[in-house]
Amino acid sequence: AIMFYSLLNKFKREDAELLITARDYDSTFQILDDLNISYQKVGKHGGEKLEDKLETYIHRLAELFPFVTKFKPDYFITFSSVEGARISYGLNIPSIGYNDEPRNVPVCKLLFPYLDKIIIPACVPEQLYINLHANPNKLITYNGIDEIAWLSEYEPNPKILEKHSLEKGKFVIIRSEPSFASYFIDKLKPEESLISQFFPPIFTKFPDLKYFLIVRTEKQEMFLKKKLKNYINNSNIKIARYMPDMVDLCYYSALVISGGGTIVRESSLLNVPSIEYFPGDSAPQEHFLIDNGFPLLHIKECEEIVKKSIEIISSKPNSDRFNNSFKEKIKKFENPNEICFNFVKDNLID
Repeated sequence: AIMFYSLLNKFKREDAELLITARDYDSTFQILDDLNISYQKVGKHGGEKLEDKLETYIHRLAELFPFVTKFKPDYFITFSSVEGARISYGLNIPSIGYNDEPRNVPVCKLLFPYLDKIIIPACVPEQLYINLHANPNKLITYNGIDEIAWLSEYEPNPKILEKHSLEKGKFVIIRSEPSFASYFIDKLKPEESLISQFFPPIFTKFPDLKYFLIVRTEKQEMFLKKKLKNYINNSNIKIARYMPDMVDLCYYSALVISGGGTIVRESSLLNVPSIEYFPGDSAPQEHFLIDNGFPLLHIKECEEIVKKSIEIISSKPNSDRFNNSFKEKIKKFENPNEICFNFVKDNLID
């Protein structure tokens, strides 16, 4: 949702009519509401069971269809809506999509054949997309990663510190894994999180810091509250399913730890020490960030997460930690929203 915000503004400045739809997934609705974006709620995430995933796909396809036929769009833009891509193909509506996650094999196999163009980071091997039925002639590559789309225009807001009674570099952000996602099946139970294992020793070492434990589902929240029952009543610990202004919180934090890629990619682009504990191989985007000198580590073992976290928190922040030096580094790379906007605009004019 946050990725499309700057893209929507580009089209609005051109007086384009927009139909924005979103499904109930993670914090999508909350983010759109916080950004005051007008949108239609259509469908939800299918959860962890294959039967539920298929059933919700069928329902969302049926719910989305009348919105599209009534609006009659000249172009369809998506960040991996299988239902939207299928409808645009069936109605012969030109389409373009973003995709930076070919590891999500089931979704990609259903998505790629229907899209006319797919914008992908150059750091992700094209063959991964071709293996999932993407036509190589449809791929548009760019030098960067998706998170640059919104961080290129980001301005830190220090008011977030006062709002949560925080000090710069005196709190830690920890984000749970998307354990219900299709690529996590057989790796973790949907309600579980490794936070329950590595958080206690970090907190014990630094009990005076504040900690935000951001979970993805109610099940994860219940799981952590049970596993961390000896800690959760401490005023320095907050467990939540959603926190507004997450980018600001990351920017001013001492450390960001996450089981998924987006938040640590954001935070490392902002020059924040970041640890990803995704149980699989490092994604090409993580290699891109590391190779370009951004402060990101991928650590899978809980003991090593604890060890490295203690080392980072014990160190003093770099001199450029809380200034805008990150902007100059980001400017060296391409913005996928600029690519998408210019491509669609040029094709509509033609």
